[in-house]
Amino acid sequence: MILWSRVNELRDEVGAEDFDEVVELFLDEVEEVIDRLRQNADLSQLEQDLHFLKGSALSLGFADFSNLCQEGERKSANGQAKSVDLTAIIVGFAQSKSQFTAQLPEMISA
Repeated sequence: MILWSRVNELRDEVGAEDFDEVVELFLDEVEEVIDRLRQNADLSQLEQDLHFLKGSALSLGFADFSNLCQEGERKSANGQAKSVDLTAIIVGFAQSKSQFTAQLPEMISA
């Protein structure tokens, strides 16, 4: 689920003219971490990676993805990094990004 009210807040904060660039930067940074998790997750760094992803997700209104990251971050902080469902996090990001990019033109023009 995308929190479009948060997306609109971000657009208001950065300005319409810079919004696309900010979104692109956020997505690039998130994809970099997602790729690292996909290829070879460093469990000693997992809590920090998921904290970063959670914050980025909140900035873009990616509510479900943020919740997945928060749960994984909590597990990692409690010494349970091995039990974090990285596949769910990776899929959650892909689904959120797909929904975001598909609906963005309609939602920001509303």
